[in-house]
Amino acid sequence: MRAAAFVLFAFFLYFPYAWCALRKEPREKYGLLWRADRRALFETALFSAATLLPLTAVSLLFFSGRLYPPPLRLVPAAVLSGLAAAVAEETFFRGWVQTILSARVSSFWTIVLASGLFGLAHLASPFAPFALLAFFPGLVMGVLRKRHGSVLPAILYHWAGNIWSIWFYPHF
Repeated sequence: MRAAAFVLFAFFLYFPYAWCALRKEPREKYGLLWRADRRALFETALFSAATLLPLTAVSLLFFSGRLYPPPLRLVPAAVLSGLAAAVAEETFFRGWVQTILSARVSSFWTIVLASGLFGLAHLASPFAPFALLAFFPGLVMGVLRKRHGSVLPAILYHWAGNIWSIWFYPHF
């Protein structure tokens, strides 16, 4: 299972870059030149707070006020794996998929469809079908990618969500 996850990770991360190279298309068309100005960073922080703070309250109520932190020795690996997942998934879903769809449908539907595929991809999670809820942060990440022309704001938002889930989501 780990080998399959690694292959999928590598595909998500490298396929969009290979696509650009093979088609001789600029990486910036796919948001693959990582950049974020102050406005992008501010909006990413604002969107993170606006979604994660209410989600924290709901989570604490739903899970009886309990936190689910990993053992301290696993925190660095969990934070880095959350970053790796954010980079690979956003490169693929917001960089490649969202751009490919934008050539065929309106911006609104592009973001909805890319987020739907993102949610479906999470069915491979051990927490499926609950993992389908990834659709909703996918919408925010799609908007960030669209507004700022780069996958970096979406990656940062995704990483914040992954770090949040380490502490507030029960690891059954």
